Amino acid sequence: MCLGVPAKIKKIEGDFAIADFDGITRKISIQLVPDIKVNDFCLVHAGFAIEKISKDYAQEVKGYLKEIFKGNTDE
Repeated sequence: MCLGVPAKIKKIEGDFAIADFDGITRKISIQLVPDIKVNDFCLVHAGFAIEKISKDYAQEVKGYLKEIFKGNTDE
């Protein structure tokens, strides 16, 4: 199963961007989504932006992920 995680683009550096995952920032490749801009939202998989998405959809996916992991305990 593949999982795309929503992120907000904070800065673009050539073919790479700094993406914000709810306060955690990572450098990702944006080569697959060349029209992405600062403040856009995207789905990220394995360090690659794979799809540009709306802010509403990003929030919806974040809600689903929180529900999925809500019951997860590392005991």
